[in-house]
Amino acid sequence: MREALEWARAGRGRVHELFTTELAAQRNAELIDSAERLGVPVSEVTDRAAESLSETVSPQGLLALCDLVDQPLATGLSGAPVLVAVLAGASDPGNAGTVLRVADAAGADAVVFAGDTVDPHNGKCVRASTGSLFHPAVSRSREVGAVFAACRAAGLRLVAADGYAEHDLDQAADSGELAGPTAWVFGSEAHGLPDELLAQVDGALRVPIHGQAESLNLATAAAICLYASARAQRAR
Repeated sequence: MREALEWARAGRGRVHELFTTELAAQRNAELIDSAERLGVPVSEVTDRAAESLSETVSPQGLLALCDLVDQPLATGLSGAPVLVAVLAGASDPGNAGTVLRVADAAGADAVVFAGDTVDPHNGKCVRASTGSLFHPAVSRSREVGAVFAACRAAGLRLVAADGYAEHDLDQAADSGELAGPTAWVFGSEAHGLPDELLAQVDGALRVPIHGQAESLNLATAAAICLYASARAQRAR
């Protein structure tokens, strides 16, 4: 909630109304005050209404009705970005929201939801992002090719996270490959990126697995890749 209000205060969007239960209002008096200072209408609702609005079993009793956060690709990738996460076909909203959170933590400039990836405004995705939905630029496009073209136009090198890639992340870090502006491309949880998309990127890397685990889930792999790039870029 705090992130949504800061997003609105920065002029990036609008919070239209805040809904709160009586108990939540008592517990979050500072947030309620901040909303009212921004001119956001605050309405008290019952616990049952809060549960219905929040789409979750154990709501916190505080909800906001906001503008959609996504921006056009050209806007989201403006300003010479150096680190971007592209989700291409990620269908699980919890994973997508966690990747958004990880990208925010790693300092990514933007997160792009491409192709058949889940809607970033999905309730579970929003909750999994724990407020990060309101930090980096968020864009979405059904056309993955258009997303790749926009990334290249922004000066980004497209690197796919692929468990079967010839080269691994450690090799890329040692060679300095990760120091430049990079758009990491992540595929679906079950199948990764299809061959037709792998053929369109500038490179592919796998996360080395030194133990006996068969694989890593999407959010874990994304965290490792994004932080590897962030470290290399900051060292440069």
